[in-house]
Amino acid sequence: MPLSFLDFLAGMLTSPALLATTLLLLAVILVNGWTDAPNAIASAVVSGALPFRRAAWLAAACNLLGSLWAAAAGGAVSETIFSIADFGRSTSGALAALCAAMTAIVCWAVLAWRFGIPTSESHALAAGLSGAAAALPGGLSNLGAGPWLRVTAGLVLSVVLGAALGRAAAAWMEESSVSPARLARGQVWTAGAMAFLHGAQDGQKFMGVFLLGAALTQGRQDWETFPRPLWLSLLCGGVMALGTALGGGRIVAALGRAAPLTPRTGLAADLGGGACLLLCTLLGLPVSTTHVKTAAILGAGRGGDPKPVLAMVLAWLLTFPGCILLGFAAARLFLILL
Repeated sequence: MPLSFLDFLAGMLTSPALLATTLLLLAVILVNGWTDAPNAIASAVVSGALPFRRAAWLAAACNLLGSLWAAAAGGAVSETIFSIADFGRSTSGALAALCAAMTAIVCWAVLAWRFGIPTSESHALAAGLSGAAAALPGGLSNLGAGPWLRVTAGLVLSVVLGAALGRAAAAWMEESSVSPARLARGQVWTAGAMAFLHGAQDGQKFMGVFLLGAALTQGRQDWETFPRPLWLSLLCGGVMALGTALGGGRIVAALGRAAPLTPRTGLAADLGGGACLLLCTLLGLPVSTTHVKTAAILGAGRGGDPKPVLAMVLAWLLTFPGCILLGFAAARLFLILL
């Protein structure tokens, strides 16, 4: 039976840990929409196909639609996040660890923002959950080897395949005789498709954490069988869309400096990045839109300022150990206070 909104609300009112986790998760979703989703529209804005504000609203609407589609499609990415760590059978301890994981992600996002490092909330989510679960009885044995292999495979595939498809699409576009007007229209459609796939990817991840928290509150171990209710999809997609609508211009500008884009290379980056993101989503691999789109832009474009690229690579290298350590430390602290 699907989880009703009233049941979830009742669970928050009776469990301070679930309430805190929910509020922190909503903050993470908002930041995700603000900092990660703009990557989907970056090439359309940089190449001049769309003004930023109109592109942001397009991305917001498509994020919401993608989240709704993810709920209806069953959610292979959700299952990977579900099984990435075992939070044990102690309801209070599991909820404290889950709250610690969300705290770690928020802290990491603040630190990254403070030092100007672009980061991925998707990988922060996987790392924060794993670090918090490792603080529970059982330690590292609580982590799922299979899901972590899928996360790692998604990271490698998103970068390598994204760049390769971006370059291949650019080579194909150079041989085509598409008019500038059709190129601009094509970029509008592909930007919307990228935002849709971002909503499908990240909407699944966040819905999974919501359902995990609700199941732990009820003391259930079969949380992966919970149906994805419509209200939860609307909540995740709506908050993500709100974050996207708030801004993200700096991220778009940074990607524009990474590799100058023309209408042809911008469309190629969208085609390559969209194909990579769709494949990873269908395979159930959690990936970051930031990684996919950056790789596709670098594959399609040439030259540019290497500093934004180096900052992104640094963030990719630091996100996993940083969020694992933060999740572990926060969980230890919360368990002591419990």
